[in-house]
Amino acid sequence: MRTGVITQKLGMTRLFLADGTHVPVTVLKLDGCAVVGVRTQEKDGYTAVQLGSGFAKAKNTNKAERGQFAKAEIEPRRKVAEFRVDEKSLLEVGDALQADHFVAGQKVDVTGVTIGRGFTGAMKRWNFAGLEASHGVSISHRSLGGTGGRQDPGKTFKNKKMHGHYGVDNITTQNLEVAKVDVERGLIMVRGAVPGSKGGWVMVRDAVKRPHKDLPQPASVKKRTNGAAAAAPAAAPAAEAPQAEG
Repeated sequence: MRTGVITQKLGMTRLFLADGTHVPVTVLKLDGCAVVGVRTQEKDGYTAVQLGSGFAKAKNTNKAERGQFAKAEIEPRRKVAEFRVDEKSLLEVGDALQADHFVAGQKVDVTGVTIGRGFTGAMKRWNFAGLEASHGVSISHRSLGGTGGRQDPGKTFKNKKMHGHYGVDNITTQNLEVAKVDVERGLIMVRGAVPGSKGGWVMVRDAVKRPHKDLPQPASVKKRTNGAAAAAPAAAPAAEAPQAEG
């Protein structure tokens, strides 16, 4: 089981395919997503990778966080999250995750905090049908209907779907398809809608129900060299063919 990544939602756009059709995609950005801590079986009782994303000023982090980032020799991050991994998928502190950690056509599970909609009625919140729009229903067409009954049961049961606060829930959408990745700009384009508002943090993991083959193992990272992240050496460019004279 590989680690996931912390991304930031930029918004939606579309990609044009070779046949002219377009695909709606959500653009997710990797903003300095790097390993800031490692959890091992011997020391912590489980194996996990702690990632940090989004650069933050030192004055905006508390003392404990500053100490953690200083120990890891990493610039402070705005968002920190843990991902459970196998022992063989552990990474080193300072490794920076790249967009090609995922591949086009792969299924992923995305987790984000939904947009807050405030206090809403039962029809909007739970998709209730409402009452009949006919005579005899007096000014209660959008009500939720009966709740507690009379003598029996004489109360409203817990978890009854009623009006109330809607949104700001931690939601996971499964089996979304990765349409395209841009390593240079650190972008992951996922086909369809992703929970959350623009600028919100979104966790992206390999799909649990739809595993994909031929993925980078244990991850696609930039190794840190002398306190800085360095990219792996690129392949040498192919020799240019000689041009014909005349």
